[in-house]
Amino acid sequence: MKAGFVSLGCSKNLVDTEVMLGLIREKNIELVHDPADADILIVNTCAFIQSAKEESINTILDMAEYKKAEKGHCKVLIIAGCLGQRYGQELLEELPEADGIIGTEAWDRIGEVIEETLRGNRVVVKGDKPILYDASVPRIPTTPQYTAYVKIAEGCNNRCAFCAIPLIRGKYRSRSLEDVVQEVTALAGRGVREIVLIAQDTTQYGRDLYGEPKLAELLKKLCKVQGIKWIRTLYSYPRFFSDELIEVIANEEKLVKYVDIPLQHANDQVLKSMRRPDTKAQIVQLLQKIRQRIPGVVIRSTFIVGFPGETQEQYEELKDFIVEQRFDHVGIFTYSQEEDTPAADMVGQIDEAVMQDRYHELKAIQSRISQEINESIEGQVLEVIVEGHTDEGMPFGRCYRQADEVDDLVYIENDTVSRIGDVVRVRILQGFTEDLVGERVED
Repeated sequence: MKAGFVSLGCSKNLVDTEVMLGLIREKNIELVHDPADADILIVNTCAFIQSAKEESINTILDMAEYKKAEKGHCKVLIIAGCLGQRYGQELLEELPEADGIIGTEAWDRIGEVIEETLRGNRVVVKGDKPILYDASVPRIPTTPQYTAYVKIAEGCNNRCAFCAIPLIRGKYRSRSLEDVVQEVTALAGRGVREIVLIAQDTTQYGRDLYGEPKLAELLKKLCKVQGIKWIRTLYSYPRFFSDELIEVIANEEKLVKYVDIPLQHANDQVLKSMRRPDTKAQIVQLLQKIRQRIPGVVIRSTFIVGFPGETQEQYEELKDFIVEQRFDHVGIFTYSQEEDTPAADMVGQIDEAVMQDRYHELKAIQSRISQEINESIEGQVLEVIVEGHTDEGMPFGRCYRQADEVDDLVYIENDTVSRIGDVVRVRILQGFTEDLVGERVED
């Protein structure tokens, strides 16, 4: 038997995919890249916002084509992940192309679902209690050998008014300090050089287990792991971004000076409506502290335009905030009305055309800011992890300023020797809106 996998959505979902791949391999099922070669096809879906759900459905339908003899020989098609967890039996009824559903709380039963569907049974397995992977669970990394995501917690307690994640993933639950260190140590032994810590809210890590946030302590322990060069933390919500955490990032050499801090808005009334616990004044104070105490820090954030009731004046305040703060990287999203969330039933839903106007204006503003920042670092020498080569053979990669998949790249001119996974020193020659161009500098 051969199985093929399609993983959609965020890096947290990707870790679930890698764990299920490990469990499938233990069943002596061969893993293949080409869906045309697969007897079993599994789509790990995302259901965060409407566009993600649409992408998931379209991918499922695309994979169903391989059940046709002229295109492939797929025997069963299984829907995994967030879409399966949220809609379960309803999804199976609406999609006759699917043979099985497995939710986010049941990834450990992927073997069982495969066996049942191969027997001709259409099944839905969502799990009856929250689960959390640990270092003992087999995992097949799909990222390049030099980098790996490590999910330090599952679920979310924040209950933002616009977000369906708590409905899908459940309450926040942390892995133990020892277990995370064990996994990172094993990854380092396999040649991983960059660790990216992820959770729905990384700064809340450990609070459920130890009574207080423990991200700072975890980072100090991970910095002692031999072989790891960079440690990057994503999704660091402002509420528990403590002074201790700032000091650890500032002082530990292995921690890249990169802060990913989703803020979502800058108007106090909109933040309150979003059920975000921070005020604009608290956010500004935190950003000032981060910049003062961490020299050279890169800050990434995300914002939502068109949240129900957002007035033009409130939007203008957000726009002014982005101009004033000059974030290095910004993700802009239009509000998505998600069923069963508090915001879905709020009065004052914003017209799509208005949301699009605000979205494009902020994107244009941030593009100018990003270009100015990238131009300002021309002449600096930065370490770059080489990730690939262009069709013309030019190496490209990422420096500390850039997270995988969401940020820009560094292209290295006149370099014919750098290989994927190498860490090389690069002098930045030109900064553009999205990318940097440089030349390799010999040690």
